Amino acid sequence: MGKGFGNLAKIRGIVYFRLSPYEQKAFAGAISHGVPNTIRRIRESALRVGPAMIFTYLVYSWAKQEHERVVRKKPGDFANDV
Repeated sequence: MGKGFGNLAKIRGIVYFRLSPYEQKAFAGAISHGVPNTIRRIRESALRVGPAMIFTYLVYSWAKQEHERVVRKKPGDFANDV
């Protein structure tokens, strides 16, 4: 009854090879493999994502300008107010 979580059952015929987390290198190859991979992935997805981002920016800037135009008061409407 005093077995821990890793020792609940005895399995025969299976060999586990593990590397201790203290012996692993956390950032092994982060610069030599990670940076070129990131650049490659950005280049591959630029043609797919770029046009949508440009279109979204153009619609957003147009809507912002249109909102500012519509909200602005016309001085001629208030010329006769005292």
